[in-house]
Amino acid sequence: MFVGVHDRQLDPKGRLALPASFRPRLEPRCFLSIGRDKCVDILTAEAFEAAARESMEKVRNGEMSLNQQRAQASNTFEVAIDAQGRINIEEKLREYAGLTLNSRVVVSGSFDRVEIWEPERHERVVLLGIEQIAGSGE
Repeated sequence: MFVGVHDRQLDPKGRLALPASFRPRLEPRCFLSIGRDKCVDILTAEAFEAAARESMEKVRNGEMSLNQQRAQASNTFEVAIDAQGRINIEEKLREYAGLTLNSRVVVSGSFDRVEIWEPERHERVVLLGIEQIAGSGE
């Protein structure tokens, strides 16, 4: 499980140092993809393979369009974690998530995946989630 929030900085080459607590589950390779709410998802190899199988099954069952599957597949990248614990975030993914070089990003655990966020967007979605949780007991 991935939990917690970490402030990080993208370097001038688009590399991101992963939190040390996340690295053991992600090494030596992981998959980066477009995520919901305009974040970048980081999945373990096993989680990615399961998600890909699930997507293919959803397309076969008519629960997901082939275009959605194509978009997901063409915007997913296998990356290796370097000796310093860094990954390179492709320009396509940075643009999707509103991440800029040499800028602060938020790396957040989301149980089965890690998410990379533009900080203001992350704050908005977390506050919305907190409000939803707080209101659920009324």
